[in-house]
Amino acid sequence: MRAQFRSRIRLVLAFIILAALGIFVRLYFVQIVHGDDYSQKADRQFSSGGSGLFDRGTIYFTRKDGTLISAATLSTGFLVAINPQILNDPEVAYAALEAIAPDQISHEAFLAAATKKTRVYIEVLHRLSEAEGQLLASKNIPGIQVLRERWRYYPGGSLASQSIGIVSFGSGDTLAGQTGLEATYDDTLMRSGDSLYKNFFAELFSNVGNLLVAAKDAREGDVVTTIEPEVQTRLQNDLMKITQRYSSKESGGIIMDPSTGAIVAIASNPSYDANNLQSVDPTLLGSPLIESVHEFGSIMKPLTMASALDAGAVTPQTTYDDTGCITVDTKKICNWDLKPRGVIPMEQIILQSLNVGASWVATQLGQDKFREYFTKLFGQRTGIDLPNEGRALLGNLATTQQINFDNMSFGQGIAVTPLQMIRALSTIANGGVMVEPHLTSAIRLNSGIERSIDWGETTPVFSATTARETTMMMTAVVDEKLQGGNARIPTMSVAAKTGTAQLTDGQGGYYATGRYFHSFVGFFPSYNPRFIILLYTNDPKGVTYASDTLSPTFLDLVHFLIDYYAVPPDRGVATTTPA
Repeated sequence: MRAQFRSRIRLVLAFIILAALGIFVRLYFVQIVHGDDYSQKADRQFSSGGSGLFDRGTIYFTRKDGTLISAATLSTGFLVAINPQILNDPEVAYAALEAIAPDQISHEAFLAAATKKTRVYIEVLHRLSEAEGQLLASKNIPGIQVLRERWRYYPGGSLASQSIGIVSFGSGDTLAGQTGLEATYDDTLMRSGDSLYKNFFAELFSNVGNLLVAAKDAREGDVVTTIEPEVQTRLQNDLMKITQRYSSKESGGIIMDPSTGAIVAIASNPSYDANNLQSVDPTLLGSPLIESVHEFGSIMKPLTMASALDAGAVTPQTTYDDTGCITVDTKKICNWDLKPRGVIPMEQIILQSLNVGASWVATQLGQDKFREYFTKLFGQRTGIDLPNEGRALLGNLATTQQINFDNMSFGQGIAVTPLQMIRALSTIANGGVMVEPHLTSAIRLNSGIERSIDWGETTPVFSATTARETTMMMTAVVDEKLQGGNARIPTMSVAAKTGTAQLTDGQGGYYATGRYFHSFVGFFPSYNPRFIILLYTNDPKGVTYASDTLSPTFLDLVHFLIDYYAVPPDRGVATTTPA
């Protein structure tokens, strides 16, 4: 009997301990994980009867030390609604609103709303601050309702706005992500809207069997991006200066880790402030770095060279006779300065950016191999976690005219997005392997668990030897050619290539005189890159070559990143620098 009694006592005790543990875990989730939500209950007396408060997950920037900074969050304040049926003195009510929030609602609009006596609820003012809302509520004006509201707020304003995206009403009556990460991860960021109004004790004790992860918690959460806010700020400021200085139609840039595809900064100018959309040009809401295609010019030459090296069509020691101009299929192709170079090795094609040399390499490679490599590089979308990715224009790959392949070899007659371009060029920086570019590193679930996103899919394109040989040619550009050799950094190897492409006239597809698309790509340290940078500016005025418009900005960004991330020097270290 005593043994049975002790067993029962132990069983009861075990049940009590488990129940206490369950309550403790539930308290943790209610008070810690969902603590911010429940803090809103204190303001319930201000909420309208059936609407509830807007709720949505947060999008975070990630600083270099791992600290999370809000990129998209919620701001709380008050809205003002009137009941025309009991608003006795509209002039007094308007004067009270004007005193607290001047110029936010016109006198005419307010009086027009006040005359609609068949209505009992008309919202007339939004996004009052805490102090403004509390002051107006304290006046107790009959017919004036001061109600708590929350809205999407972007602390950085224009910082990465085209990538973060916006929230607005779509086809229905529900606020949802419409562009950028807000749209891509809408299912993750969207909230059901009922969590704030459950009875506290019902929330505490209900669903005891599902204490750790509710079904919706497996998908609802916050989005953690790879964007570093300081680097993003620096890139945006630099792009704005380029656009203003050269009166460009648009300038853009991407800074990415070529070994992982993590994008630390991505921007174009002009852009917009996500908190002030009233006067924004709708064409700016998408990201041109993801959606728009361009002919990039000579930054395509390293890919042509790498393809030929990888296929065995040429070696770094191969020479050719550069005549300055050649005729292909009755079309003339010339070097940028029309001058011949004589018999020279492959490195000089990249170093001096020779169109005739790139054309010669394309001929040695052959149309089938050229098509094979460039289809692998550009034939599929990147899979970036942003909507509306553009598709590369590769129609010339399907032709058999050699002139089309020669033009593509130096970046004309083939159009790709900036993201597709940096992804392809990252294969050279990353030992011949192409990675998945991305903006999101993890999802922080409502359960408190952080789920990392696997972006590990890679595509081998070139051999490591090919990538290294091409990198050596691009490094010589910085050490010997760029800014007359003055761009060379004694302690850091940097590989780069400029690009100047003619723009079409926009009418018959012919190239216009004196109008160009400038591009620049580079990565460092050359043989174990931490970052790859792509810059471009579209239709700059009063300047011809990308080396003039983009080289200073690229070099400034390199020095900034070296200092900011404390990138260790690689020059003079035999294990990282080739002989």
